[in-house]
Amino acid sequence: MKNEERLKEGKKAALIGIIGNIFLTFFNIAVGIISGSYALISEGLHTFSDIITSVISYIGFRIGQRPADKEHPFGHGRSEAIAGLIIVLFLAMVSYEILTGAIDKILNYEDIITPNYLAAIMAFIGIIINTLTSRYIISLGKKINSPAIVADGNHQKVDIYSSIAILASVIISQLGFPIFDPIVGFIIGILILKTAFEVGIENVNNIMGKVSSKELINEIKSSALSVNHVLGVHNIKVDYFGTYAIVSLHIDLDSKLTLVESHEIVHNVQNNVSEEIAIVKSVTVHACPYGEIYNHKQEIDI
Repeated sequence: MKNEERLKEGKKAALIGIIGNIFLTFFNIAVGIISGSYALISEGLHTFSDIITSVISYIGFRIGQRPADKEHPFGHGRSEAIAGLIIVLFLAMVSYEILTGAIDKILNYEDIITPNYLAAIMAFIGIIINTLTSRYIISLGKKINSPAIVADGNHQKVDIYSSIAILASVIISQLGFPIFDPIVGFIIGILILKTAFEVGIENVNNIMGKVSSKELINEIKSSALSVNHVLGVHNIKVDYFGTYAIVSLHIDLDSKLTLVESHEIVHNVQNNVSEEIAIVKSVTVHACPYGEIYNHKQEIDI
């Protein structure tokens, strides 16, 4: 996918998330106050955090699309993972505010107001909007291979379960158990914290260069072996940079080939891997004489 198309799709994902959550933030908080539902007010704060995270993820996405320069020879792709970590910090703060508020309500349960039917209607609307929005954003993020946008979509996915819990809490509260309302608010806070943890792990692994999937390794190996005169492939390494990856590998060649012939094959392998595998942006290939046994191990190796 061309860079212009990726920018267009990334902008679309951010706008969908922001517009949907502005609507939900306003009505969740307004209806929560009117109906007396702390859980709905908590969800309003949650959807407000979705607006902020959509903005942060889009900024990270845009920076990640900048081309390589002298100071960043491998591009700016890791800005998306950094944006993901900023989202984690923001989610942790929102979670803290919701959890402390819910605990205060639970400890002072005699002051709890039973939420009315308006909260149930708003929760049902939230289920529909959040389902459509999260699915659309995640699909766009996967389409353009953007970890920041996928993380944002997964974050918004939590709102579906929050809205279901709010709907249940209103029904249970109406049956004479109003304490369930702040309990659901507490659960929403925990869900946000869980999402922050999952997003954090994913982006830290991205930055730390966690070993890639076996599927990608096998795909790289097959692509390299499909080039004429390549007799073997080993020492494949993948370094992720947000939406793209940098690859290095060793290939086995007949030792009787000339330097010029080996050089040409190396370039053919580089071109083949980068052209066949969309996520791979750059490839470095080292040629080894076939049949020679020697230690490839270095201080940094797999």
